[in-house]
Amino acid sequence: MTLNPTQALRKKLRFRCWHRGTKEMDLMLGRFADTYVDGFNDQQLKDFEDMLSISDPDLYNWASGREPVPAEQQDNKILELFLNAQNK
Repeated sequence: MTLNPTQALRKKLRFRCWHRGTKEMDLMLGRFADTYVDGFNDQQLKDFEDMLSISDPDLYNWASGREPVPAEQQDNKILELFLNAQNK
C-alpha cells in the first residue's frame, strides 16, 4: 500500500515523536501525536514538524512549567496545543 504524501508525513511525525531519545518526551510527544496528528491539516503538520526541532529539555521545561515559553515561540499554535494537552 502506497501512502500519499500527507499520510507519509503523519507516519514520520509519529515515529519521530515516539523515538526522541528521552523517555519522558517520547511519552509526552508520542501520546500527543497519536491524539492530534490525524486531525492536522498540511500547515499544522508543517508547524508540528518545525516544533519537533525544539530540543527535548526546552519542550520538557516549558510543558512542566519549569521555564516560561520564550517570546519567539508564543505565537506557535501547535506548541500551545501541546502545552495545554500536558496540563489536562
